[in-house]
Amino acid sequence: MTDNQPLTVVIDGRTVALGLANDEPLVRAVIISLFTWRRALPDDPLPGDQRMGWWGDSFATVAGDRIGSRLWLLSREKLTAQTVERAREYAREALAWLVEDGVASRVEVDVERQSLTTLALACRIYRRDGQTTDLRFPNTWEFLNAV
Repeated sequence: MTDNQPLTVVIDGRTVALGLANDEPLVRAVIISLFTWRRALPDDPLPGDQRMGWWGDSFATVAGDRIGSRLWLLSREKLTAQTVERAREYAREALAWLVEDGVASRVEVDVERQSLTTLALACRIYRRDGQTTDLRFPNTWEFLNAV
């Protein structure tokens, strides 16, 4: 990734620069959920020496409520089948609140290794009104590793 190549997301088939300026609240919520650093669990292997996490989770209005994902934990991992499976688990965990809070009836997550250095993440959000929103993050591995 270079300075003149913005990170992108594919939303319902359209490629858009990744950012929070998007005027679709659901898209913003998914981006925040996936790419904000959730605090690591006590038994998570850490890429450094800190558990990170958003300070606001210390004051959650619902006990145990957490924002973000643990995808950041993969930043120093090799891109193996086990890493792909952990990425899938972390993404599902990060988006589970959409169903729990009644925003969506169902969320599907797919993560795939596309090459030695490419990990793509896709999610389909089944909204309560019957519509679906598809988001694809084709360069997730680059984003996690700041390549």
